[in-house]
Amino acid sequence: MSIGVWQVILILVIVLIIFGAGKLPKVMGDVAKGIKNFKSGLSEPEKDAPKDDDGANKTIDATATVKSETDVKKS
Repeated sequence: MSIGVWQVILILVIVLIIFGAGKLPKVMGDVAKGIKNFKSGLSEPEKDAPKDDDGANKTIDATATVKSETDVKKS
Protein backbone atom coordinates (compact mmCIF):
# COMPACT_ATOMS: atom_id res chain seq x y z
CA MET A 1 0.00 0.00 0.00
CA SER A 2 1.65 3.20 -1.14
CA ILE A 3 0.72 6.85 -0.82
CA GLY A 4 -0.71 8.22 -4.03
CA VAL A 5 -0.67 11.73 -5.46
CA TRP A 6 -4.12 12.57 -4.12
CA GLN A 7 -3.18 11.58 -0.58
CA VAL A 8 -0.08 13.81 -0.70
CA ILE A 9 -2.14 16.73 -2.00
CA LEU A 10 -4.73 16.19 0.74
CA ILE A 11 -2.01 16.13 3.43
CA LEU A 12 -0.48 19.34 2.07
CA VAL A 13 -3.87 21.09 2.03
CA ILE A 14 -4.53 20.05 5.64
CA VAL A 15 -1.08 21.28 6.73
CA LEU A 16 -1.68 24.56 4.92
CA ILE A 17 -5.04 24.98 6.67
CA ILE A 18 -3.61 24.18 10.11
CA PHE A 19 -0.44 26.29 9.96
CA GLY A 20 -1.36 28.92 7.39
CA ALA A 21 0.75 30.18 4.52
CA GLY A 22 2.75 32.56 6.71
CA LYS A 23 4.03 29.93 9.14
CA LEU A 24 4.53 27.15 6.61
CA PRO A 25 8.16 28.02 5.66
CA LYS A 26 9.16 28.15 9.34
CA VAL A 27 7.44 24.84 10.08
CA MET A 28 9.08 23.12 7.12
CA GLY A 29 12.47 24.54 8.16
CA ASP A 30 11.99 23.14 11.66
CA VAL A 31 10.99 19.76 10.22
CA ALA A 32 14.10 19.76 8.01
CA LYS A 33 16.33 20.59 11.00
CA GLY A 34 14.72 17.78 12.99
CA ILE A 35 15.32 15.26 10.22
CA LYS A 36 18.92 16.44 9.83
CA ASN A 37 19.56 16.09 13.58
CA PHE A 38 17.94 12.66 13.60
CA LYS A 39 20.13 11.42 10.74
CA SER A 40 23.30 12.82 12.32
CA GLY A 41 22.34 11.20 15.63
CA LEU A 42 22.05 7.83 13.94
CA SER A 43 25.45 8.09 12.29
CA GLU A 44 27.39 9.33 15.35
CA PRO A 45 28.10 7.16 18.37
CA GLU A 46 26.41 8.37 21.52
CA LYS A 47 28.55 10.47 23.85
CA ASP A 48 26.67 9.26 26.93
CA ALA A 49 26.70 5.58 25.97
CA PRO A 50 27.95 3.21 28.66
CA LYS A 51 31.54 2.14 28.11
CA ASP A 52 33.53 -0.99 28.98
CA ASP A 53 36.73 -0.82 31.02
CA ASP A 54 38.73 -0.49 27.82
CA GLY A 55 36.67 2.56 26.74
CA ALA A 56 34.69 0.86 23.97
CA ASN A 57 30.93 1.30 23.75
CA LYS A 58 28.99 -1.62 25.19
CA THR A 59 26.83 -3.61 22.82
CA ILE A 60 23.97 -5.92 23.60
CA ASP A 61 24.36 -9.51 22.46
CA ALA A 62 21.07 -10.39 20.79
CA THR A 63 21.90 -14.09 20.80
CA ALA A 64 22.31 -14.29 24.58
CA THR A 65 19.77 -16.47 26.28
CA VAL A 66 17.94 -15.56 29.44
CA LYS A 67 16.90 -18.18 31.95
CA SER A 68 13.25 -18.07 32.84
CA GLU A 69 12.10 -18.21 36.46
CA THR A 70 11.17 -21.89 36.09
CA ASP A 71 14.68 -22.73 34.84
CA VAL A 72 16.21 -20.91 37.81
CA LYS A 73 13.91 -22.68 40.31
CA LYS A 74 14.75 -26.10 38.84
CA SER A 75 18.50 -25.54 39.30
